[in-house]
Amino acid sequence: MRYRYAAGVLALMMSAGVAPQVADAVPTREAYRFFRSLSIDLQGRMPTPEEVAAFERPDFNLDAWIDQRLTGPRYAERLRRIYMDRMRLEVGSNFGFVSNPIVLRRVRVRDPNNNLVDVYYRRSQRRNRAETDADFCLTQAESGIRVANNGTIDGTATPVAADVWGARTVALRPWWLYRDYRNTNPSQRVAPNANSDAVEFEPVAALMNEPDGRTPTVSVRVCREEAQTAPTGRVYLSGRTTNPPRGTPLPGNRFNNPPLDSAYARAHPTDMVSCTAGTGVSMSDQCGCGPGLERCMPGASLGNDPPAFVLPNNMPLGPDVPLDNVAQAQSEWARFWWSQEAVRFLDDLFGNDRDVREVLTGRQTMVNGPLSQFYRTMAGSTCCGNGTNFDYVEPVSLFEPAQVPADLVPQDTNTWRRVADRGPNAAGVLTMPIFLAKYGTRRARAHIVYQAFLCREFVAENVELTPSEEPNLMVRSGCATCHTTLEPLSSYFTRVTESGWTFLPAQRFPAENTACARRGTSISGICGSFYDPQFANSTRGLLRGAYGSVANADAGPAGLARAVTAMPEFSQCVASNFAESFLGRALGPEDSALVTDLTTALRNGNYRSRALVRALLRADAYRNANNLGSDTWRQGAMP
Repeated sequence: MRYRYAAGVLALMMSAGVAPQVADAVPTREAYRFFRSLSIDLQGRMPTPEEVAAFERPDFNLDAWIDQRLTGPRYAERLRRIYMDRMRLEVGSNFGFVSNPIVLRRVRVRDPNNNLVDVYYRRSQRRNRAETDADFCLTQAESGIRVANNGTIDGTATPVAADVWGARTVALRPWWLYRDYRNTNPSQRVAPNANSDAVEFEPVAALMNEPDGRTPTVSVRVCREEAQTAPTGRVYLSGRTTNPPRGTPLPGNRFNNPPLDSAYARAHPTDMVSCTAGTGVSMSDQCGCGPGLERCMPGASLGNDPPAFVLPNNMPLGPDVPLDNVAQAQSEWARFWWSQEAVRFLDDLFGNDRDVREVLTGRQTMVNGPLSQFYRTMAGSTCCGNGTNFDYVEPVSLFEPAQVPADLVPQDTNTWRRVADRGPNAAGVLTMPIFLAKYGTRRARAHIVYQAFLCREFVAENVELTPSEEPNLMVRSGCATCHTTLEPLSSYFTRVTESGWTFLPAQRFPAENTACARRGTSISGICGSFYDPQFANSTRGLLRGAYGSVANADAGPAGLARAVTAMPEFSQCVASNFAESFLGRALGPEDSALVTDLTTALRNGNYRSRALVRALLRADAYRNANNLGSDTWRQGAMP
């Protein structure tokens, strides 16, 4: 934020006993203002009295002073904010992440000694008996209660028989309690450091203590299937292919029918599936949460999005306690670190003055312990749903798990590592979960790219919309003005599922698929999730979103990154974004020469940001933007 009054630096100097030296060239008031603005922009603060004294010396080298500050964390943060603001990727976005294959909810039951004990389970877990398959592992007859999907408890807990307790549940030491959870006998207890300024690993108190709220938890009880550690599991056949007639009592007095055998399971009864994929959890009774339950997120209740970790909530409380740390839902844990990945990615890019185009094209990223855990064991939980109809059960990743640092554990919140190559499908921020979840639809993703990286906006023509059955928005009257451009851009995200990041490889999902051709007036039922009946014909079905451009659909987000950064508007937009941020105002026609000069500086500097920033800071527009009198109000300021 720029200061409104011109005398700020002079007042600071005088209060500190620093007076301008008598010299051949005493700095003018405008020069002081300029230096103050440079310090705020490049250092994030007002200049110190010592810096002002140095500035006043006749031999002060302003160019050298600027160059020395075009590096480091403050400078990287200043540039990072430009794109975090443009894409609105900071924490606080209104979306969540609840993936049933990874969320451990807990039920309070009574053990054989009549003690209250929390037992963790996940709703989608396959089990080899109909009474509990994809449900809580103890029946009402065994525990006195039954659990609904919405978390409702029916009945009163009664002691579980010792033989049932031992057969259906297991005690272990999980990752949120022990740093060395992968060891046979974990002993390194998690000890959050509440005094640190950094974001620490801090589970909510309910996860750390027994039901009495006072006794520290040493181990947790978990359903036996969830405790399994194998990386793969055999497809489970239950023998159930149809649901019983309505009104038929359900096995174990459960609330819902147990799952049926899928077509894939019936066709592949002996296949092995990955336990890190959602399909593995839904198709195999041998797929658990892994060593120390590392493939699952704990929740301290039965709710849909239970509380899990203490995190900043970005609510300012005052100068002494700037941000409040509160217990937040498990979805907030993932979302917070996704946002931090984008922050660290941009800081690394700008701090090391790499090619600005890598914001979109870069295959590198930065990860810490929570992100390593997510990419290694949890990201695949959203795959593959109805993709099993196309034999898609092993996810092709936007971030290959093999590239994730293996030595980072979830508690390493403050240890960041650079991953040089996420894999061939990676494309800067375009393939990061924070971007894909924030902008859940293909069109939303294309729109923000168009807006933030080409500085263009879709403006509809002033025509009356009339009823139409034309599915092609690129030709429909009243829609074509925007969608002629938007639909081809949207097609680049065809192979990334909406509201997620599951990638649809061409080997399993050809853009034009003869098996999904229209038969009469419809397409095959198994095709509907991925192929659009509106654009199918008698010879082929068309992948949803591909109608704007099949070539773009096959090029994917990486193709969009290459196409956008090759456009002349890209470098002009970078120049405009930087100029608007540093000048503190929107640009107008009078700024066209400035944008041209900055664009030239960016291109001549091999698309490095320092060349652009250096040119911007020495431009008259920047100097004059801060040369305001006390009676001048900035754009948008209230009098």
